[in-house]
Order: sequence, then structure tokens, then C-alpha cells
Amino acid sequence: MSIYQLGDVVSLGFMAIALGMDAFSVSLGLGMQEVRLKRIAVVGMVIGLFHMLMPFLGIVLGQVISTQIGNMANLIGGLLLVGIGAQMIFSAFNHGTKKLVQPVGAGLFFFALSVSLDSFSVGLSLGLSEVKTVIALLLFGAASMVLTWAGMILGRKVHGLLGAYSEILGGSILCAFGLKILFG
Repeated sequence: MSIYQLGDVVSLGFMAIALGMDAFSVSLGLGMQEVRLKRIAVVGMVIGLFHMLMPFLGIVLGQVISTQIGNMANLIGGLLLVGIGAQMIFSAFNHGTKKLVQPVGAGLFFFALSVSLDSFSVGLSLGLSEVKTVIALLLFGAASMVLTWAGMILGRKVHGLLGAYSEILGGSILCAFGLKILFG
């Protein structure tokens, strides 16, 4: 593996952590409810799966679009990352918009979908930049699963001191990567 490829993997790792921060912050609140460890394991795995599925769909769509728009791909990808990051930062200040659902059945499905929707757009921008799909998906899934577990367990202990700050950090990282693509 060359230094360039290692740099790509490290960048994808940071991006995976940034995407997982949203799941982490929401999981902090969910963890404050009385949730058993077995349920925490299931929720983390489902969210990890959705954080692989949604960017995959975005990457596929992004690759289709990139063959049609050529040189605009990097510009669009960078703008998408900046926009998603900014949305995460602004939503951290709007505490009333998040509603907790029970992480069971359809509630778990909608919870995982809502937490992973931003990863679709990130996948779209990654598809525009021709990233290594399998590595990106595995990193996104693993990071979001581990961060969900950590958030729910920490939420049981801490009672929400880090929620908004973790989402601000995640949004800042996405903005930074978007700006790197735009001006890099």
C-alpha cells in the first residue's frame, strides 16, 4: 500500500468517524432510556448496516452521475460535504427537532434510517470522486456501529453531556473534508 493509498484510507476513517458522530449523539439520548445491553448490540449492528447501505446507494448513484458531468464531480462532491457538515452543526443547536423512538421493530428501522440519511449524501459525493467503495463502506459501517454502542453505553452513564458537541465535531470534520476537496 502506497503512502497515497494509506492517506485515502486515513481520510475515509476520519470521514467514517464524522458520519458516526451523528449516530453517537443520537445514541447518547437513546442510551438514557433503560435499554438492555442486548438491545444496544442489536441497535448498533442495524445502524452499522444502514451506514453501509445508504452510502452504497449514494456511491452507485454518484458514479452514474460522474460519468455524465465530468469535471464538475469534485466541485459537487466538496459542496455536498460542506453542506452536510453545516447541516449537522446547525442541527446541533436546534435541540427540539430530535424525537426519540423505541429501538424495536419499525421504530428501530426508522431510527436507523434517520441516523444514516446523511451518509447517503456523503456516499453520493464519494461516488463522484471514485473512492474505494468496499473500504469506505466497511469503515462507515464499523465506525457507526462502534460509535452507536459507545453512545448508548455512555448515555446510560453520563446522561447527555456530550450530545450536541459530538454532532458539532462531526459536522466540522465533514466541512473540513469538503473544503479540502474544493480548495485542496
